[in-house]
Amino acid sequence: KILLILGFLSALAVIALIAVAVTQNKPLPKNVKYGIVLDAGSSHTNLYVYEWPAEKENDTGVVQQVEVCKVEGPGISGYSHDPEKAGPSLAQCLQQAKGVIPSKQYQETPVYLGATAGMRLLSLQSKSAADKVLSSVEKTLRSAPFNFQGARIISGQEEGAYGWITINYLLGNFKQSGWTQLLHSLKSRSETSGALDLGGASTQITFVQNKYSPESPENLLYFRLYGKDYLVYTHSFLCYGKDQALQQKLARDLQASTSNSSIFDPCFHQGYQRTINISDLFKNPCTSAKKKQLPFSELYIQGEGNYQKCRRNIQKLFNKTNCPYSSCSFNGIYLPPLQGDFGAFSAFYFVMNFLNLSSESPAALDKVTSTIESFCARPWHEVKTAYHQIKEKYLSEYCFSGAYILSLLENGYEFTEKNWQRIHFLGKIGSSDAGWTLGYMLNLTNMIPAEEPAVPPLSHSSYVGLMVLCSLVLVSVILFAWLLFHKPKCLQKGVV
Repeated sequence: KILLILGFLSALAVIALIAVAVTQNKPLPKNVKYGIVLDAGSSHTNLYVYEWPAEKENDTGVVQQVEVCKVEGPGISGYSHDPEKAGPSLAQCLQQAKGVIPSKQYQETPVYLGATAGMRLLSLQSKSAADKVLSSVEKTLRSAPFNFQGARIISGQEEGAYGWITINYLLGNFKQSGWTQLLHSLKSRSETSGALDLGGASTQITFVQNKYSPESPENLLYFRLYGKDYLVYTHSFLCYGKDQALQQKLARDLQASTSNSSIFDPCFHQGYQRTINISDLFKNPCTSAKKKQLPFSELYIQGEGNYQKCRRNIQKLFNKTNCPYSSCSFNGIYLPPLQGDFGAFSAFYFVMNFLNLSSESPAALDKVTSTIESFCARPWHEVKTAYHQIKEKYLSEYCFSGAYILSLLENGYEFTEKNWQRIHFLGKIGSSDAGWTLGYMLNLTNMIPAEEPAVPPLSHSSYVGLMVLCSLVLVSVILFAWLLFHKPKCLQKGVV
């Protein structure tokens, strides 16, 4: 009887264990947190909504972008003459964010605004105007139901660093263990990827240096992420975003012209015409030093569509004559030897994607060059007809932008035919846009720990599986013992 009772209790215990295991394995109710970052660029502002499981804040790769909203109108720096309108311009996208985030979580959802090179330039030009724009923006963000965490101008170095954090976080490069490490080795990828960012007013290059160099320490940053140390080189070139580079080129062309209000520009398609205001051309810090007195107030531009001539004109923007270090990019700025793969995003991607040069398998440099050269050679009427859905201002500048990107990467950073295919033009990684905003939020919400989080030796599912297996073994032993001591009559036949 005692053995029978013990067997019965053991069976009950096993059933209880299995019941607990099944209950424990049921999916938990969705517990999600949200964050909002506004990227206030020189030409426009984007609002991004991110979400992540609340229980996994410190795990890698769990944050994902769930919404993006492009703010109508110019970047906030475009409201310098009417700063009160800068804040209200964000209202529609904030309303869109309210539709994505559950209302009960509004108050706990942080919202950040980071302004980049457009506002850096405005601050140099007029600090009071920049302050008024930021004040207007802050007023609007404070009036939203979210948890306002700040609106400020971020430095070029921060922009480069956050972009680097974003792409490496999304690629899973910070936490390589187990299967992830095996997959990375199979893909023959470098430990981290460099980041190439191109905006309207600035451009950034960021990558991990193999060796420490005492040269130009102001361009070095130290990070400790997931238990690993990273020595990161980063530099931001203000005035070398694609829009300001075009302004610089036009100002230089005008300087070289012989007091003529009309110039032929090889970087625009043949048949294209544009008139620009001289005072607008020289009003910002990128071009003000090239200003000269002219007997006319407007410049009339006629396109030539000559890629080779365009490249020669653009290359004059990069001063390669003076280098006080062992190696330089341009304008006397230190650049260590290029290391590993690079993710090129923002305008790098938009321009190359338009030209069908952003596929997963990078095109060879000579193919990229010939594609851009062919595009620049097409007459304006043909281009306008083929791409009638694109705004004329953007369409007219793709020839310049393509030539500028090649000049920046080849002449500026000295990428060659040999390492060109290590550049990957990225629009999205998974569901998230490549850019600095995710890295910014991760940093400010402290979601990237300095040390690798502690992990139990077995996963939850493995633990439950072992418990069930042990329980089954226990039942088998008990049944065997019971059969051994209480043989059924059929087994007792023939026993004397």
